[in-house]
This record gives sequence, structure tokens and C-alpha cells, in this order.
Amino acid sequence: MIISISFSLMLLSLMITIWRSFYLDTLGTTSALRLVTRPRGASFSMLVLPSYYEKKIRAVRGVVDVARCNLFAGLYRNERSENAFAQIGTDPRSFLDVHPDYKIAAYQAASWESDPAGAIADRALAEKYGWKLGDRLLLRGSTVPVNLELIIRGIYDAPVPTQSVIFNWDYVEQSDSSISGLNNLYLVLTDSPESINRVAADVDALFRNSTEPTRTETEKAFELEFLEMLGNVKGLIATLGMAALFTTALVSANTMAMSIRERMQEIAVLRTLGFNRKRVVALCIAESIALSSAGALVAAFSSYCLLFVIAHFSEWRLYSGVLRITPLSLLLLLATAALIGVLSAVIPSYRATRIPIAKALRHTG
Repeated sequence: MIISISFSLMLLSLMITIWRSFYLDTLGTTSALRLVTRPRGASFSMLVLPSYYEKKIRAVRGVVDVARCNLFAGLYRNERSENAFAQIGTDPRSFLDVHPDYKIAAYQAASWESDPAGAIADRALAEKYGWKLGDRLLLRGSTVPVNLELIIRGIYDAPVPTQSVIFNWDYVEQSDSSISGLNNLYLVLTDSPESINRVAADVDALFRNSTEPTRTETEKAFELEFLEMLGNVKGLIATLGMAALFTTALVSANTMAMSIRERMQEIAVLRTLGFNRKRVVALCIAESIALSSAGALVAAFSSYCLLFVIAHFSEWRLYSGVLRITPLSLLLLLATAALIGVLSAVIPSYRATRIPIAKALRHTG
């Protein structure tokens, strides 16, 4: 029963983890203050937003700072998926001001700002490739026909690992003047969570009648758009979660019904020794809860191992910072298992205690 339940609960555990990670968790405390301004009528991966938008956005009431953000999508080493990571071109000083939750040594930040070819790397990514300060990083342009030779000037720690390399976008513009003055999107830091909606509306109102209207949304909403590209992820997670829950309940109920029916004589002996019906039912329920909880613990351990593999050895490693089993997720899984245990045992155990003792003692299973 434990093994059977653990398989279904492992799927449920994964669904809980994915739902919590993508739809409930934040990307850090400062993330609640950040907005993303991107093109409304074009893909955010296209360089279409003029540079003068930045100055206008800074003038909006409630805006603390603005940083341009451009996706480079270059090739590192080769085209194999395990060598893919995010590459972001920006203004060093503005980017760090917009991300006060990113921790980097002051001398490394100053070195990055002063070197046009400098770059900073996420610590998890740097550890993966063994990068150290001063190492050279060659990126072959794909969407932008420019090859970059960057120098690692800093290693930063984000609230959630970003698996990113961030560099000075001026370095790219100097190599290809055709893209000068255009950006993918702007990161906007606001003064308070309460002003988020107003600032977003005011920014979009500025460019409503321009050649490139904008869409401004929270950083969390922008991150979720990557999932929406895969389809109705919410519906898929909910469907798989309900299927796992139903399967777990079915397996548990069937197992407990068989177990209680096969031990009808033992129940009769207990009643003969003075155990009342409530106590017998409580013993059966306690056994069912123990078995289902054991299955939940096995499922949680299996999910942890699977997520570890995903985070380190698969194409989903970019989500290693958010896909993790938290104590709250484990508590919810155990509570679900306990509830299933109660519902699985209460009816068959109650029926078993309703059978006369003499008849139960003659029961052969």
C-alpha cells in the first residue's frame, strides 16, 4: 500500500510544487516593486522600443529607477541545450539600482561598470562552468549578428538563482549600429507595492498613441507568460493533481477495505476483549493514516530526488531556483495523505464493527 500510494502522491507532490513555485511564490521581496514594460503588439524578444522611452518612464510619478533589458540569445561552446543560459544586455548601474536584492561585492560592481566588455554571472551558473573573475566568455550571436568576448567581472547572488550572464548592452551597439537606440523591454522599479497598478497604467498611457505602444505588467506576470507559451499549464496541473488525488484515494480505500475484511476475526477478538466500536474504528483509522503518511514521506523524498535531477541534468535546470519542496508543501502533502487515510478506513471499519461478534469469528475472509 505504501509503495502504491507513494507513486500517486509523488505526482501530486510535483504538481503542488510546480503550482506553488510558479503561481504563488514571489521572486524576492523587491520583485513586488518591479514592473516590466514591453512592446504591446510585438514579441518582447524584438528590438522595437526606442531608447527615449526610458527618460519618459523615469518621469512618471512613483518610478524610482529604470533599466533597459535586452536578450542576446548567443551560443556558448555549442548548440547543445545544456550550454544554454540567459544572456541579458543592460546598463550596469541602472540594472543594479533596479535590483537592490541582487548581492554583489562593491568592487566587482565597480569593475563591471567601468569595463565595456565586462559581465557578471549568477553564482550557480558560474559554479556550473567553473568561471572565475577575469575569465573570458565567448558568445556567438544568433538573433543579433555579433560575437561577444566578455570578461567576468563579478559574481552575484539573487533571491532566486537566475542562471544568467548580464553585460553592458553598449558593447553590442558599438558592434552593430543598426540596433542602436532600440530595446526589448524596460525594467521599472516603483516606490511601493501600492503604486504598482497606477504606475503601470500611467506608463502605458504615455505611449498609447505612439508607433510602439507598450504593455506594462508585474515581473511575476511577465515570468508566467513563458509558461503560457506551453499552453494551458494551469489546467494541466489541476487535472494531473486531481487525477493523482483520485488514484491515491482509490488505492488507499481498496487496500484498507481488503485489509479490514481479511482481519474480521481479529476485530471480533478485540471486541470480545472489551474494545468498543469507537476504539476499533479509531485503531483502523490510525493504521490507515500511518500507512498513507508513510507513502507521503516516500513520495516527498522521491520528488526531491526527481527535482534534483531536473535542476542539474535536464533542460529544465533554469527553474532549479524555484522548483523545490518547501516545508509548507510537505505539510500539505502529509495533511492530504492523512485525510485520505481517514476517508479510506472510516466506512469499512465502521461496517466491520456492525457485524455480530459470533458471525465475525466464523468469517473466513
